[in-house]
Amino acid sequence: MATAAHQLTPDEASADPPPEAIVVRFAGDSGDGMQLTGGQFTLSTALAGNDLATFPDFPAEIRAPQGTLFGVSAFQINFGSARIDTAGDQPDVLVAMNPAALKTNVEALKPGGLIIADTGEFGQRNLDKAKYVANPLEDGSLGKWQLLPLDISALTVEAVKPYGLGNKEALRCKNMWTLGLALWMFDRDRAPLTEWLRTKFAKAPNLAEANIAALNAGHAYGETAELGAMGISQRQVAAAPSEPGLYRTVTGADSIALGLVAGAQLAGLKMFYGGYPITPASAILHALARLKEYDVITFQAEDEIAAVSSALGAAYAGSLGVTCSSGPGIALKTEAIGLAIMTELPLVIVNAQRGGPSTGLPTKTEQSDLYQAVYGRNGDAPLPVIATRSAADCFDCAIEAVRIATQYMTPVMLLTDGYLQNAAEPWKVPDMSAYEAFPVAFHTEAPAEGEKFLPYARDARLKRPWVKPGTPGLLHRIGGIEKALGTGNLDYSPGNHQAMTDIRRDKILGVDVPDQAVEQGREGGRLVVVGWGSTYGPIASAVRRARARGQDVAHVHIRHIWPMPNNLGHLLASYEHILVPEMNTGQLKTVLRDQYLLNAVPLNKVSGQPFTIGEIEAAIGRHLDSDRPEELGPDDTQLPSPEAVNP
Repeated sequence: MATAAHQLTPDEASADPPPEAIVVRFAGDSGDGMQLTGGQFTLSTALAGNDLATFPDFPAEIRAPQGTLFGVSAFQINFGSARIDTAGDQPDVLVAMNPAALKTNVEALKPGGLIIADTGEFGQRNLDKAKYVANPLEDGSLGKWQLLPLDISALTVEAVKPYGLGNKEALRCKNMWTLGLALWMFDRDRAPLTEWLRTKFAKAPNLAEANIAALNAGHAYGETAELGAMGISQRQVAAAPSEPGLYRTVTGADSIALGLVAGAQLAGLKMFYGGYPITPASAILHALARLKEYDVITFQAEDEIAAVSSALGAAYAGSLGVTCSSGPGIALKTEAIGLAIMTELPLVIVNAQRGGPSTGLPTKTEQSDLYQAVYGRNGDAPLPVIATRSAADCFDCAIEAVRIATQYMTPVMLLTDGYLQNAAEPWKVPDMSAYEAFPVAFHTEAPAEGEKFLPYARDARLKRPWVKPGTPGLLHRIGGIEKALGTGNLDYSPGNHQAMTDIRRDKILGVDVPDQAVEQGREGGRLVVVGWGSTYGPIASAVRRARARGQDVAHVHIRHIWPMPNNLGHLLASYEHILVPEMNTGQLKTVLRDQYLLNAVPLNKVSGQPFTIGEIEAAIGRHLDSDRPEELGPDDTQLPSPEAVNP
């Protein structure tokens, strides 16, 4: 480990306090292993006790053309000694493995931030691919940042030379060299990563040792190269305060999978997951496939329709049916979701939103499926909609989706998005004994002699009974044609259709959801920022900063999108102005206006990237400074600016 040459005095320490948070972004080609590098740096950061949030950002192509601007893969992590809600606005450190990675990411770097660039990749061919006229490492164009040019490629090849790898295989280790340097820079322990590499390459020990050698070489370079002469030294970030307990790092996909299993256990049900591969939803299928010991059956169907239909069939048979997709796949599932509403069977549908429409932006994030979730079916076909706010929150939201589906005999849509699916954060593993079970009671009692079983009879919640096929005396038929009240027989009569439509509506409107809380601030005031889903982090941080400056602003974040909390309309009406940031063109804003006749003002961003704290903070300032926020023009409610678009 590097040692300090000078012991800081208390006065010196207070004059230059250690940073509370640091943002690092790794960027390179899709084949450079940036996601793996970022993931392992995240592991080391979690083990160091820092709070953290990550943002993996990668192209849709499996392997985009090497060196091209659209083939850049990046991983950003924000870690610190205090609460972290987002992956950070501007990186403090950018690791650029080639010219394209530098060009697409450098403008996001803080002024004075550090660029670590692999000079071995800055040849004329790669410069041309990145559309650089001159080498930016040499022409002075990077003057507002610190620059550490290193021939990482050559240093890696030299480090792994004893293992006899070919040049191509040797260069695949350069992400480990880079990771080693990053571990030195932030005083991280290499031992867990060394163990991980030996496990990963257990069948190829030569590759394991080569990668470990590259990792150690990068770390040793930081220790011995006297980088302090260039103003670059180790930066230490203290552990964040946390409650005692068992912690693990989870992505949103991991958390949803665990929450679905926990929900099924609390309901006393086996779970059947029917899915079809689609980005970014596939990770949930992968996670659940590893949990078979918890009575989980996973089925990769031949298409989206087969996936949802198999899950619905499992629900009819008495299991918890679950399916997952993204917007295009949800569109294909819509008819079967309507069948689930008509048959009134419990089904959890996870929608991992991505940029659209059509194929759109498969690996980028968006919140543009809210209309689809609330309104997007033929006929009057309501279902409950729940939105997750963070990777850790996905666990509780999944349990809530299972609870509502089984207690009200209805399909439920759980909204997450590409950012939450892939983002990671520390999660305190909960004590499951603190969760209230909601065991399912199947109807097993046959009717008295001379009476008929009524599969569409209602209890106080308007829920119909759930009967496993084959239960003696309870033979019944369900399907997609309108059901007669009580009997479930086919009935086309106008009065019956009106009555059944009203019952289906009233059942959903009667779902018990908790009252809406105020996240920050008080009820009533000048401005409230209303969000849903993954905008939670940047909104919470922006409102916290605004309130620290004495601004009269509050934060309300909605989990239950439909039905909405009973007190929500009254709560929002208590504020003078309502600002609704969304990664769409204003969908929640429209729902709020529709339901409560409130003048909610949108703040929209549809770029495939999450909001930054600064964007929301600036919008808060504009609204508080304006006498009539509702009259702010399109330039005040549309993000990002044209200058932010990549060349």
